[in-house]
Amino acid sequence: MVGMGWIMSIIVGGLAGWIAEKIMKFDTGLLMNIILGIVGALVGNFLLGLVGIGLGGLLGQLIVAVLGACVLIFAYRAIAKR
Repeated sequence: MVGMGWIMSIIVGGLAGWIAEKIMKFDTGLLMNIILGIVGALVGNFLLGLVGIGLGGLLGQLIVAVLGACVLIFAYRAIAKR
């Protein structure tokens, strides 16, 4: 999460993980939501960077984190299904 402090990254990560959890109907706890949101932000920024898109600001990073977390949940389900 570009340009954010640690505490704001944890808050945005937790919120993003919670939103992704609700969208994907994936039941996790608070700690997993925070981890999912922060790692989702890294994945989302990486994927959008590959196509030349960069979203700034708090809302932009929240959207990127939610999209990245949804991608992670989708990948987990695809791997666990095998």
